[in-house]
Amino acid sequence: MTVAVAGTGIVLLPVTVLGQSEGSSRELIAILGGPPPPVPPAVLSRDARGRVTGRAVRVSEPLRVDGRLDEPVFATVPSMSGFVQTEPTEGAPATEPTEVWILFDDEQVYFVARCWESRPDLMSANEMRRDNTNIGQRDNLAWTFDTLYDQRTSAVFEINALGGRMDGQTTTDGPTNFDWNPVWDVEVGQFEGGWTVEAALPFKSIRYRPGRDQIWGFNVRRRNIWKNELTYLAPISAATGASGLRGSLAAPLVGLQAPRGSRNLEIKPYAITDLSSDVVAMPSVANALAGDAGLDVKYGVTQSVTADFTFNTDFAQVEADEQQVNLTRFSLFFPEKREFFLENRATFGFGRGGGDTPILFHSRRIGVQSGGEVSVRGGGRMTGRAGGFDFGLLHIRTGEEGTVEARPTSYSVLRVKRDLLRQSSVGLMVTDRSIALGGAGRNQAYGVDGSFLFLRNTLEVDGYWARTQTDEKDGDDTSYRASVDYGGDRYGFRFEQLAVGDAFNPEIGFVRRDDIRKSSGRLRFSPRLPSVPSIRRLSWQGNVDYIENSDGQVETREENLTFGVEFEKGDRFSLGYRRTYDFLPLPFQISPGVVLPVGGYAFDAARLSYNFGAQRRANANLSIEHGTFFGGHRTVLSFGRGRVKVTPRFAVEPSYSVNWIDLVQGVFTTHLVRSRVIYSMTPKMFASALLQYNSASNTLDTNIRFRWEYQPGSELFVVYNEHRDTLARSFPGLENRALIVKINRLFRF
Repeated sequence: MTVAVAGTGIVLLPVTVLGQSEGSSRELIAILGGPPPPVPPAVLSRDARGRVTGRAVRVSEPLRVDGRLDEPVFATVPSMSGFVQTEPTEGAPATEPTEVWILFDDEQVYFVARCWESRPDLMSANEMRRDNTNIGQRDNLAWTFDTLYDQRTSAVFEINALGGRMDGQTTTDGPTNFDWNPVWDVEVGQFEGGWTVEAALPFKSIRYRPGRDQIWGFNVRRRNIWKNELTYLAPISAATGASGLRGSLAAPLVGLQAPRGSRNLEIKPYAITDLSSDVVAMPSVANALAGDAGLDVKYGVTQSVTADFTFNTDFAQVEADEQQVNLTRFSLFFPEKREFFLENRATFGFGRGGGDTPILFHSRRIGVQSGGEVSVRGGGRMTGRAGGFDFGLLHIRTGEEGTVEARPTSYSVLRVKRDLLRQSSVGLMVTDRSIALGGAGRNQAYGVDGSFLFLRNTLEVDGYWARTQTDEKDGDDTSYRASVDYGGDRYGFRFEQLAVGDAFNPEIGFVRRDDIRKSSGRLRFSPRLPSVPSIRRLSWQGNVDYIENSDGQVETREENLTFGVEFEKGDRFSLGYRRTYDFLPLPFQISPGVVLPVGGYAFDAARLSYNFGAQRRANANLSIEHGTFFGGHRTVLSFGRGRVKVTPRFAVEPSYSVNWIDLVQGVFTTHLVRSRVIYSMTPKMFASALLQYNSASNTLDTNIRFRWEYQPGSELFVVYNEHRDTLARSFPGLENRALIVKINRLFRF
């Protein structure tokens, strides 16, 4: 029966889940994979192995999401507590208590927490911008909901004591995609002994299984940077560490009752105006005023399948790319930053691409050609999960752009993955570009991949085979990869075999190097030192890469040895040595006026670095490297990932790198200076400025952004972009600039 708690507005659910009564709990326990559900009023049960089952509690009235925890429910319903350390001592009780409640009504799920702190003055929280990595690197509370209870996918939420939040998705235990931005509300509060969190997640913002009675997976993680302590509600091994918010490791949560599915329709129109100048255009443009409008639509086809449509898409609000200095003969990779392509991007991942491994689908190739922008006219995407399958369909149409000789082009992608065993999968991907980059015919790519996880996800075996077809392009158009990766706490290894044909050409993807056969290996030994109070762990690691082309010519051979120290307070020190052989099959212009001739070059370098921990008011990664380089010498000094907290709302993120290079063919120096300045008025309003100087391209770039989420899902952007040439006679000479104002509005039905 249902029991109401007098005077609290609380209704306690009976212990009945998916039709299983308390008297027939064997099947239910098998479904849960943990201890039996807690009997009301209890909300948490643990078994002798430390496994957890939680229970959500229904409330009859919506909570006030204000971070105060002053409703009667928190005095009458017990909290979930008893967090367990992952770091520094696996299995030990948490030294800073945390209390958690999971409540719900007919519209929303509420996550509420009280985080006790023995030294609130030592807490480190200095970021309010949504999805910024600084939130996750400092004191915070995070939780995961496996709403499909498939132990493969989950939604991850992270919050700090200032109200800065992150939200993301994980798929098949891969990296979390923090570009998923559902509509939800959260507020934080302070009390004498710590801080509090109140969050409300609408059911319509998430996917879940059909049916009223639900079982979800869940877990909660607490990070105390000033102690360098990591704890979980459901215990997680030290080998997994901070990556414990995975669907496969989540504990069962019972008692939830979801509302009936609705249309779940979202319409988000935008309007934009800009004032721009372009001095180098032919003819030049001065203070040209323009405007435009567009529309995004999201529709819940089912509870677990979503369709997205976009018309006349604009990405003017996106932050500028961070510049890089390229001293190799290979292309640089720039990540996708456009919101439409970022959401659910993990669905379209293939074969663990990155580095020398090709990426079969990289959405950055849509809307960009020959270094210029091409308008995105519109398109659609459908992603979801059904019957043990993950699938994604995408179709985008771009317009004509004469300056880069781009014709109207269609881009299509199909991705399907099938679950195997507990945490393994096999998949298929097909991509199609209607007009190849050469302008004749089309470009297509297709491939199959698989990932197999064992030993509680510490051992992974994965690989792929792929092929491309491009009209008027001959040669070896296939690529394949196989790897074995073990990531234990004390030991680790990885072995990989990769091949990329000389004609492998996915034009909606990215290939760093073609015509290669690569063999690589890595060994790691990282013991902990409990007998040394100031040192948590030591690490020795060795890497070997061996790359030759299809003719058997060795192109690259590299050996790396690294020794590292992780200190108890979070600082890290490393010392490394690298020995390299590189063969240049063609003359290589490494800098203007400096050309390296064809031939083989052997060189080596030593590297010393120190990373100041995130608990410090000012932190950065300092490194220096010196050694031989293509027959000469190179010294590199870098100051990266810097951040100086001026106030909790104001921070500066400087970085600087310099290369002093002395070769037989010439002497030159490169400088890359970058500084980001951020001022956050509230967690929903901030202004930032990104200033960059790159001596390699002789450019000075400015990107200033103001963002205000004036209501959930609706935003106002004001952006100023400027590009200058530092070699111009009137230093620094203006090449182009633009002032942009963009506003969008979310309507939910």
